[in-house]
Amino acid sequence: MTERVLVVHNAYQHRGGEDSVVDAEMALLRERGHEVERLAAHNDSIADMSRLTLAGRTFWSRPAAAALDEAVGRFAPAVIHVHNTFPLLSPAIYWAAAARGVPVVQTLHNFRLLCPQAMFLRQGRVCEDCLAVVPWRGVVRGCYRDSKVQSGVLAAMVTGHRAIGTWHRKVTRYIALNDFCRQKFIDGGLPAERVVVKPNFVDFARPVAQPRAGFLFVGRLSAEKGIRVLANATGQVPAGRVAVAGTGPEASVLEGVEGIDALGALGGDAVRERMSGALALILPSIWYENFPRTLVEAMGCALPVIASRLGALAELVEDGVTGLLFEPGNPQDLADKMRWALAHPEAMAVMGATARARYEALYTADRNYAQLTAIYRDAIAAAKKDAHA
Repeated sequence: MTERVLVVHNAYQHRGGEDSVVDAEMALLRERGHEVERLAAHNDSIADMSRLTLAGRTFWSRPAAAALDEAVGRFAPAVIHVHNTFPLLSPAIYWAAAARGVPVVQTLHNFRLLCPQAMFLRQGRVCEDCLAVVPWRGVVRGCYRDSKVQSGVLAAMVTGHRAIGTWHRKVTRYIALNDFCRQKFIDGGLPAERVVVKPNFVDFARPVAQPRAGFLFVGRLSAEKGIRVLANATGQVPAGRVAVAGTGPEASVLEGVEGIDALGALGGDAVRERMSGALALILPSIWYENFPRTLVEAMGCALPVIASRLGALAELVEDGVTGLLFEPGNPQDLADKMRWALAHPEAMAVMGATARARYEALYTADRNYAQLTAIYRDAIAAAKKDAHA
């Protein structure tokens, strides 16, 4: 299959793992002979819009629908792969694609279709109050950016498009990043027959064996990533040092914590070098991570992961086999796992080797390409069947 693919993505103001996934998948397709074009929007342009205009475009963006129609007419893609429409592209692009008869594949990077805040997180705890119902609680509580108005716009978008059939009839296939997330979206009302699983990937050669020491955290320093849990746990383990690669609003939480080495933002090569020499990656998230790219990067670097026993992380990290799991939000339990890792470096090395084997079996570029193109073929066949029904 070498069909043309139109990739659609609304980038956030702060670049994150989702943007990296989009770039990686586009490169993967191009390297294997596909023609790929991107229809993009960037949230930096929000500053030039009135609140009323932005609210309207969040629900239905005529400019985005027109741009997609123009791109389809000019580029003639066999499939449209959407990553994020919020807020500037809007679900109007699904309808524009349907009018052109082009199948749409949508990757579900977060829980925006089920939760106005997109993370099922409230006051530092998992909250599923809006799952499978009209998300009025998220509006009343102002779950999105502590704003009832903005939360209301999001809730209206999700509920309105649920009512007019956008999610059920205008998206040919959804990609969930793991089985846990797939089931959550089905519980939230998406049609099970349209939701398939394809994980994230990286293209990493086997790392050169070298001595490993210390712990590593890689990611945005934000509340949902469990930065306070990390800080509290590290302070309890005098023998363990944690190198922290990243920036964000919770950076001050780590200041002055004994054992924390703040590295700031690092490029991909520098992160990979750190992963190849660390004892374990720590993932202390307190929300339902979908599939953090740092996790598959760690596995590619033969680096075991110490992660929260929460949501998909409990599925992706096999306790005692590819890493260690601890009670989410519990710094004492995390500290205990860190101490165990320091006392058992040989066992951690075995877990790292198993993680690398798991990566080679499940998360390589070649395997991901096969999965992605199979989903495209399935979507194209389903669209043709619907057209002749």
